[in-house]
Amino acid sequence: MQVSVETTRGLERRMRVQVPAERVERAVTERLKSFSKRAKINGFRPGKIPLDVVKQRFGDQVRQEVLGDLLRDSCNEAFVQQKLNPAGGPRIDSVTDIPGKDLEFTATFEVYPEVKLHALDGIKVQRPVAEVADADLHAMVDNLRQQRASWESISRGARKGDRVQVDFEGSIDGDAFPGSKGEKTFVVLGENRMLEDFEKGLDGVCAGENREFEVLFPDDYHVKEVAGKSAHFRVIVHRVDEQRLPELDETFCKSFGITEGGIEKLRAEVAANMRSEMADNVRRRMKDQVLDALLAANPVDLPATLVDEEVERLRQDALVRIGVKDSNKGVELPRELFEEQAKRRVSLGLIIGEIISQQQFKVDEQRVTARLEHMANDYSNPAEAVRSMRTNPGVMRQLETLVLEDQAVDWLLDKAMVTDKPTTFRELMHFHEHENDHAGTKQRGPGIHESNV
Repeated sequence: MQVSVETTRGLERRMRVQVPAERVERAVTERLKSFSKRAKINGFRPGKIPLDVVKQRFGDQVRQEVLGDLLRDSCNEAFVQQKLNPAGGPRIDSVTDIPGKDLEFTATFEVYPEVKLHALDGIKVQRPVAEVADADLHAMVDNLRQQRASWESISRGARKGDRVQVDFEGSIDGDAFPGSKGEKTFVVLGENRMLEDFEKGLDGVCAGENREFEVLFPDDYHVKEVAGKSAHFRVIVHRVDEQRLPELDETFCKSFGITEGGIEKLRAEVAANMRSEMADNVRRRMKDQVLDALLAANPVDLPATLVDEEVERLRQDALVRIGVKDSNKGVELPRELFEEQAKRRVSLGLIIGEIISQQQFKVDEQRVTARLEHMANDYSNPAEAVRSMRTNPGVMRQLETLVLEDQAVDWLLDKAMVTDKPTTFRELMHFHEHENDHAGTKQRGPGIHESNV
């Protein structure tokens, strides 16, 4: 078999392959013989059909099947012969197949880049250092109370912290605009989930009241049609509710699975969870710093094939997150949303892969087990979940890849220059009191929803 390879551009290669005619004809004949044993032709007994008859009836079909196999097999053999490492499936074209003559074709593909590692020693990393203070714990328990809060209808005027249910209709110069209308929409005053002027307009309203006010949209508002403009709103107030927080008692503790030990046990478990989440956050931040440093010091040529595959993977993940289970339903997510993240992932995968290869890391089975058990905690039957995941090759491959990456990052951190940076739990975790969603606050008009700005 004759093979020649040329570089077209960057990582792209064009390979010309010539397969001897003898090999092609021999493969076709063998396939015809095999096919004749199971072929059915009227007038002949099964397995007794002359080869010439089978060739006349099924020769073209069999030849096409053989050619498909030969193209695949000879292409793989050529990769090995030329010591090529393709980054994706080849595009085969210019196939020349004339009976009695050599089979010729070209294959175009990208190869993996050569990764030369630099600056692996002495990466500078800042390690956030914080403690869970009593005030942090108190605020977190208060947030838990917020999650179990109830709402009671009141007759007084609305103030900060109250929930108001309204119908609203807005206009600019007498015309409606995107998101200008909503019915039975809940607004919690002081949460800043609506535009500031809109919340101010509801200050002091009472159930049954009608009110009109102006709302100024910011110049950088996400809906260009209304950015920088003033809108006139009319609202009808259906109800005003005051929040009622549950008492810190046995009933409250039991709602979080604490059946013994009361509020002190609840506080202890909350504090332990806060410290665990903080430790995970510190780990993620240090890992991100290491990976950022690796990317900066080790630029890599990226195969477009791998980037395209990663973009599609990210797009599918995004569709699942927004509740689209069927990707054929016409929901379009632009490539631009995912391209930079895809390039980062592919680059890091190549760099980390080279580190793993050079250092000859082997999968730490204890880490795999720990990850499995951590994932299984989200299921009602953790033991059964672990068994199920262990029998799923795809899940196990993904877990092993993540574990190897962690091992590589730990190796880099051991070599890094780590300095401590004092901070607070709130700064580290971006924690704010009362940041949970209240009932109904997601039902908002998109035109005035502050979080969309």
